[in-house]
Amino acid sequence: MSVSTAAADQAVCAPLPVLGRDVTVPLVTGGEVTYAALDYAASAPALQRVWDDVAAYAPYYGSVHRGAGYLSQLSTDLFENARRTVAEFLDCRGDDQVVFTRSTTDSLNLLAATLPADCQVFVFETEHHASLLPWKDARVTYLNAPRTPQEAVTALERALAARDPHGPALVCVTGASNVTGELWPVRELAAAAHAHGARIVLDAAQLAPHHPVSVRDLDVDWVAFSGHKLYAPFGSGVLAGRADWLREAEPYLAGGGASRKVTRRVDGGVDVEWHESAARHEAGSPNVIGAYSIAAACKALTEAGFDTLVAREEQLIGAVRAGLSEVPEVRVLSLFGDDAPRVGVISFVVEGWNSSHFAAALSAEYGIGVRDGLFCAHPLVRTLLGSDPQTQGECGAPEAAPGEKSLNAIRVSFGAGTPDEHVERFVRAVKELVRDGAKWNYRTEDGRCVPAV
Repeated sequence: MSVSTAAADQAVCAPLPVLGRDVTVPLVTGGEVTYAALDYAASAPALQRVWDDVAAYAPYYGSVHRGAGYLSQLSTDLFENARRTVAEFLDCRGDDQVVFTRSTTDSLNLLAATLPADCQVFVFETEHHASLLPWKDARVTYLNAPRTPQEAVTALERALAARDPHGPALVCVTGASNVTGELWPVRELAAAAHAHGARIVLDAAQLAPHHPVSVRDLDVDWVAFSGHKLYAPFGSGVLAGRADWLREAEPYLAGGGASRKVTRRVDGGVDVEWHESAARHEAGSPNVIGAYSIAAACKALTEAGFDTLVAREEQLIGAVRAGLSEVPEVRVLSLFGDDAPRVGVISFVVEGWNSSHFAAALSAEYGIGVRDGLFCAHPLVRTLLGSDPQTQGECGAPEAAPGEKSLNAIRVSFGAGTPDEHVERFVRAVKELVRDGAKWNYRTEDGRCVPAV
């Protein structure tokens, strides 16, 4: 099934221009082909418009907040305007704070560092490790993988009802799975959390690039996401939401920018008065270009229109799922079932194939970049594969030779910059590999399957 066939009866927007769309890569079988980047869930290519905006600003780069010169003042305005743009993109409440971080992982670790004493944290085993692991100083309840959205809400309500009602509590949940792409019932989970006196943080790393995220409408307390999944360059992220826990906690990093006043005491020590604004957790010289690039991506996606972007992505999802359904050896991984709404992230296994071998052949023989492994969501992938939860595995491909069974899967992911041809080539390649086998020999090297030379 081609994307063009699926879209025959309706107008479809063109993919948004992204960097690397014309890059060619060599094939082991000879010749070159335009690279099909289908690993958006790991890092989406930067939008051309974002790159152009950053390049236009780069000559005017200067220090922020502490410089009197024109370029410093310009950069400060740009940095703070970026904060306001992100707040608008997320539909934040008037008193919410937007803190610029390095990534979703950094954002959630920052929030973990601000938890009140004796805080209870509730998190599903289905989370990405960025959401699963930062809560080491809290009392954590890990909830089993639900098999329906309603089961997720019920499990959370049951766990919250059994908690100590007098202490603080936080629920951490993803908006869209980085393994299955399935959308989670965020609004219902937020209502359950608040009904039991808990707060909730949304990991929107996979949701924000594909769907609009409204803090007000979802009624979440915080949102975290990464620039490199939102079509911006690496090294920037956001934590946005309620200010009180952030304001009352010690700074995530101690240093210049976070401090408002530092004085010496008579005993020789130092007294510090910290900022109460977002600057409290942004010590050091901030990543101005990273913040600006996120804001540029927010503007570009908003102006492109999420209704249009979602409609086109749903056609791509339909084309991939229809194509894979025609291959009996392929099993698509899912928690909530085939009819569950999802973003452009699909993981699967192929009977008779080591997943690393299959991904290597897609790359070497077809110029298609996908991801294989456990996707930094080990408990979830093990549950979906029906393996022992205690079985060892790694984020990358485990040591398994081509043809051997391995504890990993293949993930194809796409978004606003994906051309129809990339999806059609992927479906065709899967069918050919399953039917005819690989055209090349492969071997395991440093834990990865690579073409034999």
